[in-house]
Amino acid sequence: MNTCADLFHMDIMDGVFVPNISYGFPVLNAIASLAERPLDVHLMISEPARYIERFAAVKGVEMISFHPDAAKDVLSTLELIRKCGVKAGLAINPDIPLESIYPYLDKCDFVVLMSVFAGFGGQKFIPAVFDRISTLKEEISRRGLNVLIEVDGGVSSANSAELTRSGADILVAGTSVFKSDDPAAAVALLRNMKN
Repeated sequence: MNTCADLFHMDIMDGVFVPNISYGFPVLNAIASLAERPLDVHLMISEPARYIERFAAVKGVEMISFHPDAAKDVLSTLELIRKCGVKAGLAINPDIPLESIYPYLDKCDFVVLMSVFAGFGGQKFIPAVFDRISTLKEEISRRGLNVLIEVDGGVSSANSAELTRSGADILVAGTSVFKSDDPAAAVALLRNMKN
């Protein structure tokens, strides 16, 4: 699997912003020591700015996203991520209006549109995300920005082609890959459906 995925999406949960707890720095560092692809760190934690510098210092971390509704100061958190030499992103749940992140788009390298609610794997994909992707893509294009759209949650070969057609640039697949009998083949199928 280390050579078939383009990057590794790491969900960091604190049990406060979301009800689950995932893992912290020891596990992330162990993964980083073996990973042959960049790490994309998705912070589902309260007050993410407290830990940005530590996450950015982990070997291989190239992207960090956080939820604006978990941050005290969205703009300064984005700027801190970029100051650390890492791509900065915002992640929003399906019930957060897209317009709420428009003021920050010019400080983002990417936006994570959740197609499930953050905090639990294996949830059913929410189809309304297709329109959210298209709307966000239009806003990014209208403003002439270079902001990638990442989709996280319920991604599989059943929806990957439509996600890409809607404007998604990065697809995060968990359950559809890791519960597959052949994870490498599942990734290859996602890639083929996407193209």
